[in-house]
Amino acid sequence: MSAVYVWIETDHGQPNPTAWEALGAGRTLANELGVPLTALVFGESAGMVAAAAAQYGAEQVIVSDDATLHDFRLEPYAALLTRLVQENQPRVVLAVGTSRARELLAASAADVDAGLQTEVSTLALQADGTIRVTRPAYAGKIISEAALLPGTTQFIALRGRAFPANPIDDNAQALVTTVAPALSEDQIVTKIESFQEEIGTVSLTDAAVIVSGGRGMANNPKEAPAGVPDAAVWKAQEGFEHTLKPLAEALGAAIGASRAAVDAGYIPYAHQVGQTGKSVSPDLYIACGISGAIQHQAGMRTSKVIVAINKDAEAPIFKLARFGIVGDLYQVVPALTAALKARLHS
Repeated sequence: MSAVYVWIETDHGQPNPTAWEALGAGRTLANELGVPLTALVFGESAGMVAAAAAQYGAEQVIVSDDATLHDFRLEPYAALLTRLVQENQPRVVLAVGTSRARELLAASAADVDAGLQTEVSTLALQADGTIRVTRPAYAGKIISEAALLPGTTQFIALRGRAFPANPIDDNAQALVTTVAPALSEDQIVTKIESFQEEIGTVSLTDAAVIVSGGRGMANNPKEAPAGVPDAAVWKAQEGFEHTLKPLAEALGAAIGASRAAVDAGYIPYAHQVGQTGKSVSPDLYIACGISGAIQHQAGMRTSKVIVAINKDAEAPIFKLARFGIVGDLYQVVPALTAALKARLHS
């Protein structure tokens, strides 16, 4: 088995910062296996990203800077990854489990008839060559353990923020190999016409701090303007904008939400945390007006520190939280925001 492969996800030629976490996990595993750590960089500005991958620990980098790979499309990416796996037989293919990474690794694993583990939060090499991994299961209520046997390539999608990145070495260099794409443009069915991007928001999956709101956001004491079709929705939306957002801005945090808040129309789905939303593992998660149903816990229970603010002292979220405040979020959050601004900017 030739190496540990780590796919470096990029967007318009810029690496996704979570990719460095995968190189961190890959570095430990490659050292234990005694094989090179090889980064895979496909698409625009691959050479520049390859240099950054070397600084984050990659010894070798395989690049393919072809126009067919400039935008992520499953067909050309999976075809190229599959070809590299078939030709070189790496021991492991790693990536942090973004939506793109899960799609890519699943497709390639199916192509080569290999196993895929997702949401992996720990991995370790055993004396017999088995790689033992753990991952949450049943909405995070239990931890599942799996043994990945040697002899075939294993695909592993890592849980975001579960592994630290390697220290940066500005002088590090890697052996760079350029390969041709596996498909030509006329062989690719999917065509990308344009992108619509959100600007000025913090990515939930990358955020170190998340401030989330739930159904309790509708308890805003402000009066809705006359003529508003749904006063509860207006109050909750106003609360997200003028109560939670200032706290998030003070902490440099992302805004999250429970499914109940999203379903009620308080905030778009892109902010949803939970079993049917995004799984996050920030350093700090502040849950405001969120009861803490098991489906929500499934997406945030691995947060390092959880703070719960809720009027209901019996809310399930308090069993998960390290710190709990029983009170009205519309009184607690502004006071907390003011105190943080005074301390952080003094």
